[in-house]
Parts: sequence; structure tokens; C-alpha cells
Amino acid sequence: MCGGRGTRLDRGEKPLVPVCGTPMVERVADACADSAGIETTYAAVSPHAPDTADHVRETLGLPAVETPGEGYVADLDRALADPRLSPPLLTVVADLPLLTGGVLDAVCTRADGGSLAVCVPVSLKRDLGVSVDTRFDHGGRALAPTGCNVVSDDADSIMTSHDHRLAVNVNRPDDLAVAEARCD
Repeated sequence: MCGGRGTRLDRGEKPLVPVCGTPMVERVADACADSAGIETTYAAVSPHAPDTADHVRETLGLPAVETPGEGYVADLDRALADPRLSPPLLTVVADLPLLTGGVLDAVCTRADGGSLAVCVPVSLKRDLGVSVDTRFDHGGRALAPTGCNVVSDDADSIMTSHDHRLAVNVNRPDDLAVAEARCD
């Protein structure tokens, strides 16, 4: 998912903002390429990020899925309707620059073919110094979605991770500073 406006970060097209010298979308694409469980990576692009769309097609060589740029849910729905894609699908936002193939493999293994929403405790995000834009209560715990999910035809479940690589979602300048400080 790499077609958002990136207005909170205010650095141009957010997927192309570098973290430790590499655009975030490339870092996520590299994590997907390093994952043993991912067969093909597609980039969900929108009219709001035309340079990103060109970059993923021309530089990264990824097939693209055109989305309307009407928000995460609408864009995800459009991507999931693409006839080239079939469940189960791992969905990942382009602003999780610390991801690795191993982290994605752990998510896929935990999903075991079913749908899975990956979340982190709000307290972890606060401890790391990154923003919390969305939160919900689950069993008395405040959780934040990570933007990494598995979509399947099976029942939904929630995975709570304490891995900082899933918690550092770059939406604001302070989040970018945290990501820069934690590059491997």
C-alpha cells in the first residue's frame, strides 16, 4: 500500500521519503523480497503518488494495482478486487521502513492461511516515541494496528506483537527520526 497523500509527514510523497538513505517503499519491498513466504509483491498505487507509482514500476520492477486514492480502506478494497490477486494475501503499508523478511515470515506463519490483523501495544509505540494515530481496546489492552495484515476468506484473528519493527510507522517527522535512529 503506497498511494497515500503523506500530509502529516509533509515531505512530499511519503513512500519515497528515505530512511537511512533508502526510500521507505524500497525498504518494504526488500523485506517482501527477503521473505520466504511471499511469492509476488504488488504495489497498490494511487493518483496522489505518481512519482511513487513510477518508482515502483520502473526502479523496483513491481507490478502495480491502481487504486482511487480515497483512503486506506477504499484503496485496499480496490487492490483486493484485482483479478491477479487471490487470498490469502499479506498487505503491508509502505511506511513501515524497519520491516524484515523474517518479521513478515513470522506474520505469515502465525496467520496459517487465515485472516490476521497485526497490532502492537499503544504503550510500545509511546515507549519508542512514535505517534499513535489509531487505537482500540482488545481484552482490556490498548492496541494500535500496524498496517501489516493477512487477508483471507477465513475468520479474523488478532496478533499482538512487541516487535519495534512493526511499531515504527512513519507518519510524522518525529516518527521519521525514530526510524532513522533504529536502522539496522
